[in-house]
Amino acid sequence: MKRTWTIIGVSDVPSSFKWYQSLFGQPKTSPGHDYFGQIRDTDGTVLLCLHQWGAHEHPTLMSPNEASLGNGLLLFFRVDDFGLALKRARAVVTRLEEEPHVNPNTRTKEFSLRDLDGYYVTISALPAPRRRGPARRRSIKRLQTTKVPGPIRKSLERRSRLRD
Repeated sequence: MKRTWTIIGVSDVPSSFKWYQSLFGQPKTSPGHDYFGQIRDTDGTVLLCLHQWGAHEHPTLMSPNEASLGNGLLLFFRVDDFGLALKRARAVVTRLEEEPHVNPNTRTKEFSLRDLDGYYVTISALPAPRRRGPARRRSIKRLQTTKVPGPIRKSLERRSRLRD
């Protein structure tokens, strides 16, 4: 299995960390460092990494002044609690960039908002799981008796007579 760790530059890691936890309805915790934090799902999967602008001299994370904020980046999250995610989103922003609608490409509900650093964040509903047809019955294989070799069979017969 492969995982992507999306890392975005932010001006205040602890504040952004709390913002994303609120958006995703996660319990409040603190980032690992003042300069870096990982937003993780309940199973430990990393959803998003937050990196302080200018820390560790990464070329593309030196300064938000090098390019326009969020240019060329769309954070797209699929959630299994779309209705609750929408309520949480309305609690963390004053307005949505896009109101809830059905995306004609994914055929799922989605909405968009901006985070504290101006990144464009889209929240999309996971599609309902496909239902399978009725369960098929497995054929039951009958146990076949096996022949016991002569000397072993005679030994078993003797033991049986001794018990009686």
